[in-house]
Amino acid sequence: MTAAALMAAHGWPREAIAIVTVTTSGDRIQDRPLAEVGGKALWTKELDGALFSGEIDCAVHSMKDVETIRPDAIAIAAMLPRAAVEDRLIGADSIAALRPGAIVGTSSPRRAAQLKSIRPDIETRLLRGNVARRLASVEAGDFDATLLAAAGLDRLGQASVGSAIPIDTLLPAVAQGAVGIECRADDERAVALISAINHRPTCRCVMAERALLLALGGSCHSPIAALAREEGTDIRLRAQILTEDGSQQVSGEALLPGGATAGATALAHALLDQSSPALRALFGTA
Repeated sequence: MTAAALMAAHGWPREAIAIVTVTTSGDRIQDRPLAEVGGKALWTKELDGALFSGEIDCAVHSMKDVETIRPDAIAIAAMLPRAAVEDRLIGADSIAALRPGAIVGTSSPRRAAQLKSIRPDIETRLLRGNVARRLASVEAGDFDATLLAAAGLDRLGQASVGSAIPIDTLLPAVAQGAVGIECRADDERAVALISAINHRPTCRCVMAERALLLALGGSCHSPIAALAREEGTDIRLRAQILTEDGSQQVSGEALLPGGATAGATALAHALLDQSSPALRALFGTA
């Protein structure tokens, strides 16, 4: 997708771009939750190393997997147009249709907490790996169901797989559905070339969501959901924080005039102000 966007923007032939496949720690470690083995850095550290060594000029990421605080030497130069932000449920037509005591596979604290807030009888168990592995686990009966990002399924040509869950039921993860491209901050040529494919509406909304995440001080253990959408020149930001068992949750929204991220910070503080000590304890600002 990034190569195609660069070819279209600059009139390059396909051979002008080399795609270097980098296997990350997040790809290799499948038997433990990310939070136990290094968090989101597991998806970025090898790519960061390839950038710093000069092996690659830019790194393509799912923005959902990029740490909130990045090294000063790395710049987020562009984001591609955002795909669908919803989650899809595999194994049942809806959350209500899941059998009593259903076992749902997920590695996401957000999804687990949201499911339990709706259906406290549901049991969640760790399920990591690529889409094929997760689908196979449900098909084999190891789990009653799982949740996957609609964006990932769509990009893999599996748009018909699963049942979309409305965002009013499951607010998505910060930056879900967004692809970002990073460069070395001092590589002015690369930054300029990559910036030409930036989709400004996506970038504005994702940066608002990331500003909220930063202000909350959340980690991979912290169930956080957020979604920003443009309203003219402004941005409407919705957010939700939950306890890990879903028994407590606080939601809110704010209009960010001109997209100013100060409003995202204020929303984060408002959510924490409304939270119980148990809920606040899950965030770095507690």
